[in-house]
Amino acid sequence: MNSQVGASVVVPSRGGALRLPVLLSALARQDSDDFEVIVVVDGDIDNSAGTLQRLATEHPGVGLRTIIFPENRGRAAALNAGAAAALGRVLIRSDDDLEPSTDYVRNHVAAHEGDPVGVVGLCRNVFPETAYARVYGRAADERFRSDALASDGDDQWRYWAGNVSVLREVHERLGGYDERYRAYGWEDVDYGYRLRKTGIPVRIQPSLTTAHHVAATTTDVRAMRALHSGAAREIFIAKHGPEPLMAIRQRTSLWSTLVAATSMITNERTIKVGGRAIDEASPVLPRWLAEKLVALAVESAGRAGIVHPDRARTHF
Repeated sequence: MNSQVGASVVVPSRGGALRLPVLLSALARQDSDDFEVIVVVDGDIDNSAGTLQRLATEHPGVGLRTIIFPENRGRAAALNAGAAAALGRVLIRSDDDLEPSTDYVRNHVAAHEGDPVGVVGLCRNVFPETAYARVYGRAADERFRSDALASDGDDQWRYWAGNVSVLREVHERLGGYDERYRAYGWEDVDYGYRLRKTGIPVRIQPSLTTAHHVAATTTDVRAMRALHSGAAREIFIAKHGPEPLMAIRQRTSLWSTLVAATSMITNERTIKVGGRAIDEASPVLPRWLAEKLVALAVESAGRAGIVHPDRARTHF
């Protein structure tokens, strides 16, 4: 391996033994070979280490290196460890459930030929056929990408997530990801905001939209993640104040009142029971009603996380 390469693809992974073969196979098909791949296993719960040993043999051209944490330390710590070990001029963050196209690395690197910039590729969620996907998930995914592409350039830092890149020197100047985001979510939004505060623009590149084999395929899983994301949001507020999020305005309405009321009784147990009940009932409900019930479960879980962050107990 060269002492320096054009890019390092840093992959944080936990429980990814079934996902990593898809990602590594896609990276092995890249139309550039000037990159390496660093997978950081955040506590091995499914013999991901063994899977990676096999994948390194199957795909010798990707320059695969691995870091195995003996216990779960969180996604931010995994990202920082991968970046610290990286040899690439450009750091590409790829979550372990992506399936990049053949020009993925080349397009990320090309976006950094000028002045420093944070580059965001959106994700196109790939759903199995579930009740959640049918009545809510696919439509919500389309709305999210549409809103992101229509967003003002000054607001695109909000979309920093699992398919992004930055110059390594910029990452080092920023100090990496904040490891106080220990559970699920917001370490990425925090990073995007700090890029913007440093004066580095964050831009969405439509050509980098990448297939994402989404984990949230049922209502209870999606709502559980909303609960944890809401709780992690409070770390962001404590650090930066509410001003950066003021553009996300909540209007008082009958719906918002219903969400607030439901959030009062929302916790991990009610999410599991209620989410599964909604999915089981969806096939016999009018589509509009099933969609509203899923939206209520997700939005009330997010609000519960904000108001009662102690309810987010599960580790991702």
